[in-house]
Amino acid sequence: MASPVRRWLIDAAQRIDAALGPARVKRIVLPPQVDQPGKEGEFCAVQLDCGSVGLAFTLLDGTLAALHARGADSGRAAMDLVRGYAEGDGAARALGLAAINALTRRLYDRAGFVPDDSVDSFGSLGLKAGDRLGMVGHFTPLIEQARALGIPVTVLELKAELVREEAGLVVTLDPGRLAGCNKIVSTSTLLLNDTFEAVSAAWRGAEAVAIVGPSAGCPPDALFAAGVSAVGAAWVVDAEAFLARVAAGGKWGPTSRKVTLTPQHYPGLDALLAKAG
Repeated sequence: MASPVRRWLIDAAQRIDAALGPARVKRIVLPPQVDQPGKEGEFCAVQLDCGSVGLAFTLLDGTLAALHARGADSGRAAMDLVRGYAEGDGAARALGLAAINALTRRLYDRAGFVPDDSVDSFGSLGLKAGDRLGMVGHFTPLIEQARALGIPVTVLELKAELVREEAGLVVTLDPGRLAGCNKIVSTSTLLLNDTFEAVSAAWRGAEAVAIVGPSAGCPPDALFAAGVSAVGAAWVVDAEAFLARVAAGGKWGPTSRKVTLTPQHYPGLDALLAKAG
């Protein structure tokens, strides 16, 4: 059974599709399978017949190989892919989230909503002395920045072989260790691996929580309701050039930009649907 946040996102996608008219999949673009992909080579893209593009992470448990082994999905109803986010395997779940993100971009464009540019890659946490930083996933540049400021860092990991403790740095498998952190940044992989609810329970008392990554292009209402204060995502600027770079596994460069959504500057799904309709 899908987790609560996944059920909410599927319902949001259904509402968007019903309000704007049924969307179909124009194409699915996959990065190449290579041993050590660059950061941009870790995401697949779903483009709808309206041109909107959505992304999702592909490097969980053989997902990318499974995607390459699938048959063509072009021409299918977008909601067919979305349903895979609820009940499918890793590949179906990735395509489902990418389709939700593409539907979300379709809504934003129709409603005339454009998020603010990101001021950094970490959800504008504004680290300062006295903070305690929590991470879900490894953000190596941010670890270095925090340690230079004397800020202790706790990293939540899924891989037992990475667990360690040293001065100023804890790498743990226990989400409860995040409870002492006042600022937290997380990868958007939480939306794919069913860890969102367990991890979000540990950040309830945090001053600021950022979820960042190209997979986070969905409506953020449920994330904000769970205590997230900023969502950082990718905004495709030139779809054709962008998809060519995805297919090549290359850097996206000026074909996309990073944006940040916050509760203060996001109108909400209901308001966007009303405006788009």
